[in-house]
Amino acid sequence: MSLNTSIRNVAIIAHVDHGKTTLVDAMLRQSGIFRENEQLVERAMDSNELERERGITILAKATGLRYHDVKINIVDTPGHSDFGGEVERALKMVDGVMLLVDASEGPLPQTRYVLMKALEARLPPIIVINKIDRPDARIQEVLNEVYDLFIDLDAAEDQLDFPVIYTNAKLGIAKMSPDEQLPEGQNGNLRQLFEAILAHIPAPTGDPDNILQLLVANLDYSDYLGRLAIGRMFNGTLRLGDEVSIAKLDGSFQKTKITKLYSFEGLKRVDETVGRPGDILAIAGVEGITIGETITHVDTPAKLPHIPIDEPTIAMTFTINTSPFSGREGTYVTSRNLRDRLDKELLTNVSIRVEEAGGPDSFKVMGRGELQLAILIEMMRREGFEMAVGKPEILTKTVDGKLHEPEELLVIDCPENCTGVVMEKMGNRKGKMQKMINHGSGRVRLEFLVPSRGLIGLRSEMMTDTKGTAIMNSLFNGYIEWQGDIPSRPTGSLVADRPGKTTGFAIFNLQERGDMFVSPTTEVYEGMIVGENARDKDLNVNIVKEKKLTNMRASSADEAIRLVPPRLLNLEQAIEFIREDELVEVTPHSIRLRKKVLRANQR
Repeated sequence: MSLNTSIRNVAIIAHVDHGKTTLVDAMLRQSGIFRENEQLVERAMDSNELERERGITILAKATGLRYHDVKINIVDTPGHSDFGGEVERALKMVDGVMLLVDASEGPLPQTRYVLMKALEARLPPIIVINKIDRPDARIQEVLNEVYDLFIDLDAAEDQLDFPVIYTNAKLGIAKMSPDEQLPEGQNGNLRQLFEAILAHIPAPTGDPDNILQLLVANLDYSDYLGRLAIGRMFNGTLRLGDEVSIAKLDGSFQKTKITKLYSFEGLKRVDETVGRPGDILAIAGVEGITIGETITHVDTPAKLPHIPIDEPTIAMTFTINTSPFSGREGTYVTSRNLRDRLDKELLTNVSIRVEEAGGPDSFKVMGRGELQLAILIEMMRREGFEMAVGKPEILTKTVDGKLHEPEELLVIDCPENCTGVVMEKMGNRKGKMQKMINHGSGRVRLEFLVPSRGLIGLRSEMMTDTKGTAIMNSLFNGYIEWQGDIPSRPTGSLVADRPGKTTGFAIFNLQERGDMFVSPTTEVYEGMIVGENARDKDLNVNIVKEKKLTNMRASSADEAIRLVPPRLLNLEQAIEFIREDELVEVTPHSIRLRKKVLRANQR
């Protein structure tokens, strides 16, 4: 085995919003990859429109930069456990990790999740405590919490001997101790961080003369070159134009020719002619390849072990849009369009599965969590698709003849005066409290074990009860025995009983019945949900009723109609709101709620 000392492969792992992508930004800027006059956007790695909008990373992406004579390949990973499949694959491509922790929030559930995966893979960590300039930073306590977390996860002795770097990613400063002062007139830089990577992350091992082995950990798609496989070279040497064999997951082998070879520098792909052990490469000419397969030598194929991916825990039914308004806004409305788009998603997204769901027009899409499926729906509606989606349901499994359901570890951060209402909510949903920590800053951290079913629709209720101050994070924690019934939404729906345009007069008279979801002059159809009833029964209402005009003079002037502003639901809120007999109709410009059976006399 030889060491390739000119390369370091490192992944940045952290909880959502602790500053991974911002730190990669600062590293790219300071490494001199960009020209002086190059226009730069913030969070350059979040290239997808939805990622920029929500400020979260959804897809794991690779980039490369040079520091002195060493090429550092960095993989930016998502923080949400819904995209955990991305993290597991990213860790296969690297030799060490940078664990980022917020100086105020400390380690959170996803920190635990990503660190657990890194320790399982025996990767040496560098701890980076970020956002040290926050006014509520508690640096020493957070460092102690990180040590506790390592011990809790059964880290080996050598893994506990990690370097700690203190950073402010926004300003691009790294220090070895939080109190270190900068010399007069000097701007800080990330030199200490780069040095730590070179010193503590091992160089990749591999034999360039051995049998070729390249593990595919990610996929990309180019309109010109077709499918691109992104992976890491473990052994052998790969040259442009080589004949190679793809070791498929089912054990068969498929021959193909490498038509393009790229490596990553900054935000660009750079053409390469040869790949050596430790390189992270993108390869074209590999149609039909999927994640976890090995590219190897034609005559003497040697397969690498497959990457295991956690099972999906939640499912939703996608059907074609059958409402009276279908086809008005979207360009792709048929079941064939829907099937093709879901098949295309399966090519690059390994943590979802798709099955036919009782009929040619509906598909059961399974994933890691509501957020992951909501992001998929949002991406599809922006591409011009119309569809209807049902209520999320959890995936159960039978163990020893008993029904088991997925359980989650839920961490809620809320003000002290909200703990009572949070505990009451969790009690109704079969939550078991594990621990409660008061940092003395006016906020309390509560940990619960709760069935995944109990989390569906929890976020919007929790936000209402805590006046928007609660922070919730959950993490899959295995399977437990079926916990019995969990009460769902206690209210019914207000359902339009005829088509037409809503009027202020009708809405004014219906306001006392509950919350409205539509404003005046909105077009509605029979069976569309226009509000939430205050009682638990559904109520069919005439929301298009107009005020009758007479030529009699009224004794009092018409009183001005005062309307309460409607509650406009976004996609996640709509998915959380619906019951089993309701659907969310998703089109490029609208999100409507409807009954599965539109006609009132057939319900």
